[in-house]
Amino acid sequence: MLELQHISKTWTPRKGAVLPLLRDVSLVVQPGETVAILGPSGSGKSTLLKIIAGLETPDAGRVLFDGEDLTGVPPERRHFALMFQDFALFPHLNVQDNVSFGLVEQGVRKSEARAQARVMLQRFALERFALAPVTRMSGGEQQRVALARALITRPRVLLLDEPFSALDAQLRQALREDFQRSIAGQKMAAILVTHDEQEARAMGTRCLRVHGTQLVGA
Repeated sequence: MLELQHISKTWTPRKGAVLPLLRDVSLVVQPGETVAILGPSGSGKSTLLKIIAGLETPDAGRVLFDGEDLTGVPPERRHFALMFQDFALFPHLNVQDNVSFGLVEQGVRKSEARAQARVMLQRFALERFALAPVTRMSGGEQQRVALARALITRPRVLLLDEPFSALDAQLRQALREDFQRSIAGQKMAAILVTHDEQEARAMGTRCLRVHGTQLVGA
């Protein structure tokens, strides 16, 4: 179970100005549940994901998983997966090695990690690109690679920042369903941030909205 307790964060838009971005945000996400968070750009949605992932430090509050305080734990020890809106793929690696990267970092032998990556690529209809440079793929194809990489390590928590924005309607629907099965089957706690209300309703078992500096029911 993922739990946020009284998370607060400020930001500095210009010299001398300190403004609240998130204030006293608390949230519980159960295993197998997807909480969708709606809000416009700049509302603090992505910052909240980075705090959960350990990429940013809250000014106040705690991040817990199954009762363990992870607030000071580095990202690589949290066993969470964050899929960025801009994919964050490694341009020097081919598609297969991008997908297998997290497994190798966890100590899986490279040959086994690549074998698992090929299975995951088949699931996303990307097997023919396994040895191709990611830089030669379209935006939608790169997004599918990023989705595959996010799932392959079977993370405890899955954090998704506008994950389907570059995909066509048919593929978006298929991947939504695939993600819902994966999240429920692997009992991951998942948070989806989006500005698309239809997507939030389709993916989320519960929907919240950033209102001012807090989360409210949507």
